[in-house]
Amino acid sequence: MDYDVLVELDNKSEEYAFESVAKQANGSVWLKSGKNVLLATVVIDENEFAGGEFLPLTVQYVEKAYAAGKFPGGYIKRESKASEFEALTSRIIDRSLRPLFPKGFTNPVQITIMVLSVEPDADLQVLALNAASAALFVSDIDVTTSVTGCRAVKVGGELILNPTMSQLSESTLDLFVAGSKEDLLMIEMKAEGSVEVELLSTAMVDPMIDPAMGVDTIETYRSNILPEEEFLEILSSVHSALSNSNTAYETAFTPFVKAPIPMVLHKVENTEEIEAVIIEKYSEKIEDAIAHMAKSERSNALRLIREEILDAHSEWDKEHVKSALVNVKRTMVREMILEKEVRADGRSLSEIRPIDIKTNVLPSAHASCLFTRGQTQALVVLTLGDDKDAQQFETLTEQGQQSERFMVHYNFPGFSVGEASPMSAPKRRELGHGNLAKRALECTLESPGHTIRLVSEILESNGSSSMATVCGGYMALRAGALELTDTVSGIAMGMVSEGDKYAILSDITGLEDHDGDLDFKVTGSKEGISALQMDIKLGGISLEVLKKALYQAREGRAHIIDIMLEAESKIELSEDLPSSTIFDIDPSRVGEIIGQAGKTIREIIEKFEVAIDIDRKGGKVKVTGTNREGIQAAKEHIVNIATKEREAKIEYQVGDVINGKVKRIVDYGAFIELPGTVDGLLHISKISDQHVKNIAEVISVGDDIKVEILEFKGNKISLGRAKSE
Repeated sequence: MDYDVLVELDNKSEEYAFESVAKQANGSVWLKSGKNVLLATVVIDENEFAGGEFLPLTVQYVEKAYAAGKFPGGYIKRESKASEFEALTSRIIDRSLRPLFPKGFTNPVQITIMVLSVEPDADLQVLALNAASAALFVSDIDVTTSVTGCRAVKVGGELILNPTMSQLSESTLDLFVAGSKEDLLMIEMKAEGSVEVELLSTAMVDPMIDPAMGVDTIETYRSNILPEEEFLEILSSVHSALSNSNTAYETAFTPFVKAPIPMVLHKVENTEEIEAVIIEKYSEKIEDAIAHMAKSERSNALRLIREEILDAHSEWDKEHVKSALVNVKRTMVREMILEKEVRADGRSLSEIRPIDIKTNVLPSAHASCLFTRGQTQALVVLTLGDDKDAQQFETLTEQGQQSERFMVHYNFPGFSVGEASPMSAPKRRELGHGNLAKRALECTLESPGHTIRLVSEILESNGSSSMATVCGGYMALRAGALELTDTVSGIAMGMVSEGDKYAILSDITGLEDHDGDLDFKVTGSKEGISALQMDIKLGGISLEVLKKALYQAREGRAHIIDIMLEAESKIELSEDLPSSTIFDIDPSRVGEIIGQAGKTIREIIEKFEVAIDIDRKGGKVKVTGTNREGIQAAKEHIVNIATKEREAKIEYQVGDVINGKVKRIVDYGAFIELPGTVDGLLHISKISDQHVKNIAEVISVGDDIKVEILEFKGNKISLGRAKSE
């Protein structure tokens, strides 16, 4: 392959070939970076007009198994349904490139990115976005702006831009940003995991404890939630990197740009006269309609006004009236916000809609929460399982099956917005919203012993059901008695701007999302951000405006968290909630807990009606069951055995002569029960000075016998027959 362009970036180089393959497409790029090869194509249907304002852009990111020398997983050895990673990557590229198309351009456009060769440490999302943007830039579609992606991570406190996937796996931050030379267009961020920390005093955990009671070392967890100030500093560095990379791309690609085809913008024009009449005669009715639309995404109030106008002015064209009415409505909504600082539903700019929280509303579910905010309602249901319930999946860059033990599944049925539509498999939007909620909550989990599944059923929607999923998800986790490192809520922010004037809106409705310029979802605690997703409709946003939106979002989250904490204090656990406890014992004592041939552990399981998993090497014990009292009693029993064993063995020394009792006879010797419930082995060769063929002829079960401690081997005691016998 002959490459037309070599682009050198900070820590990598990319080679591009244009029009070498897929020449029938409007634009095509063959991208090679290291051993990674991607093909991106752009195709436009010049003859079809979709109508309306929505651009029918389709992005398909496709991974080929042969790219990594693999066969497709599963029974059918052929790529078929897109994986969740492919769907989410397609969504990232769509959200990054969609703002480049002018309003009114509604011809169908399809962008396809195929991964043809891959190396294990590749960041395929960054490469795929860069390839798709390059194909669009050099195509004959009149888009003259380059967009690139940049990922930022923190490893050991150090900021790394465009890391390897190995570095990402060690990071406390995953920030993906798409932007042009001037503007930020799309942001996704999540805090990675929680960290175990040592506190030197119980008073540091609970200030009500008197420090004079003693200083202890306590292991606890904290999440890697990112403060807003630090996030803005990192974003500034990423913005500079994007500006540099896009400058390099545009300089390199410009000589290969095709002559543009005419780009027809389908706009209804010359509606000024109709708009003037509508404002004069129908403003009051439109204001009432706006108030109604603020409470329902499916309101028909505007349609009724349109029919009234058409009845009164039959000489006007329906499309012109429709367009004029929408323009007037949009202008009125935006003017109310910018000039009067009042929103369509009467709220102030930063006011949150009323919130109602009910927990464990489903008697047979492990835990549940019905979270209602305004006209948005999410029923979030928790199910707890064990390792076998984890989701198994394969990736292109990793060997073998991977396991996912925390899942958030988001469902958006048509009835939630009053639509008569059939239930179907989750679409990209549903996958994206579920993934955002997962990212928001995952960093608060303290390495749980469960497999956790949250399902969010959206029952009503008018603004940010994904953030209702985050809030309801946290409450469902707590209603399931799971310990979390932080209280996390989520809020959707919006913005309206005209020139230099702008207003930031908290907890936006569907109307404000539609007529506004920003969709900005932020989740986190009162101290910082756990996850973030931003889509820009303007073409870009300044860091100063973003800073104001972040701080206003933090105030909104704090308000919601206070309501959630009050509801949390009233939680009553479900009777059907399975429970578990995880604790540590000395690994050298695991044998005593298991017992000979598993006898002891079986007795514990039967007596307390629990399931027990033990890590032999680490000494970690997990006890699970349906009865909390039984779980606690089993834990105490296990700890008691381990403690007694430890204390008993410490008391004995090599050479001690002890009175014991024959507990069990085997071919190679006899197990002798010693005081302190300790067993030792009296080998057949040590029973007598004479050769013994049949132990039962010398001693019997239940006999009292005097033995001597000969040796300790780990947690085993070797005995000999005491001389005095």
